[in-house]
Parts: sequence; structure tokens; C-alpha cells
Amino acid sequence: MKNIMIINTNTDHYKGLEEKTGLWLSELVHFYEYFKDKDVHIDLYSVQGGKVPIDPFSVSTLMLDYNTKNYLEDHEFMKLLDNTLPIHNVDTSKYDAVYFTGGHGTVFDFVDNEDIKRILNEMDKDMKIISAVCHGSAALLNLDVDRLKDLSVTGFSNLEEKIVKKTNKVPFLLEEELKKNGVDYKKALIPMAPYVIQDGNIITGQNPQSPKGVAKKVWNAIN
Repeated sequence: MKNIMIINTNTDHYKGLEEKTGLWLSELVHFYEYFKDKDVHIDLYSVQGGKVPIDPFSVSTLMLDYNTKNYLEDHEFMKLLDNTLPIHNVDTSKYDAVYFTGGHGTVFDFVDNEDIKRILNEMDKDMKIISAVCHGSAALLNLDVDRLKDLSVTGFSNLEEKIVKKTNKVPFLLEEELKKNGVDYKKALIPMAPYVIQDGNIITGQNPQSPKGVAKKVWNAIN
């Protein structure tokens, strides 16, 4: 039996704005669903524990896919999301991999986070799998600059941010911030196309189309 911890945001608003944000639900669901019939135990965490807010746009008619809709209507699953574990003092030795989900909430509470920094450093030291999707790649900014230098990573691109009209609502553009920290940032030729990259024990996906691809690589890596 393999063990994976999934870390979600607790941020429900863009800073200083009334507009709501949170977890982009499909980025959790498509990863989670992939492991349903596999010998894997998953624990759901969030930065502070408790309720994970869901970005309303991620569950709008325009965005909601069949799979995500099923989970949204699954009371047991949603109960898990209302009662996530806090990451403070988590014992990383129990886990083979960590996965950071996305949603714009993460660019507020995944960055400059001592708990995430400890989790990353402990798991990285043991060469355990560190994975993230979309804005969840912001968690990697907690790694030491020496570790980030030339590391091949992806995450939500500047162009994609422009497409969703959030450029002026986020504290930084993820692509830019990763590059600024020495990362060898990669992206798909076409925005919003699935794109996943692995560099050693670090696996990242670019956008909401990428979590299943991340899950596949995580599964191969932990085996």
C-alpha cells in the first residue's frame, strides 16, 4: 500500500477583493479518481485544516465535467473536503508522495509557508515524489533557490492567466515568479492544453487539463 498526501488551499477570496476563489475542484478530482482502483491510500490536507473553499467558477456549468460533477454530488467526498487535516506537524515519513492542487487560492497561502517548506525539504531529502498542478506549483517556491535553479517545472502560464483575466488579481504571475527563482520553466505550445513534466522526483502539470497526467507519472514513480 502506497500513501499520498494531497494539500489544498484555505483561501476563499482574492486579497482585497470581494471575488471568491479557492480550490479548482477538477484538479483534485481527476488526480484522486486515478488512484481509486489502485493500492493507494490518500489523505486530504489543507494549509490550516478544516474546510477547503471551492472556486465557484470551477463548478460553473461552463467548467464542470461529468467526473467532477459526480464528486461534487458525493456527500461523503465533500465531507472529507470540509474536514481536511492541517499540514502543521504532519509526519512526512508516512507518505510516498505529496500532491499540491491548484486554484488561485494557492498563490496566497502556499507561498512563504514554513509548514510547506518543511514538508518539501523532508520529502526531497528522501527523494520522495513531490507533485503539483497549475497554481499548486507555487508551493515549489518554498524550496531553496539552489534546489530550484535549472529545475524543469511547469505551472499556470502568463498567457493562461491573461486568458482567464486574473492577471491583476493575483500577487504575482506564476510563470514569471518561477523563472525569477531560477526555474527552467516549460509549457505547452498551446495554452490550456494538457502538459506534464518530470524532473527527477518533481512532477508538475501546467493547467486544469493536466492532473490525470500528473497522477499517471506519480503512480509510475512511486512504483
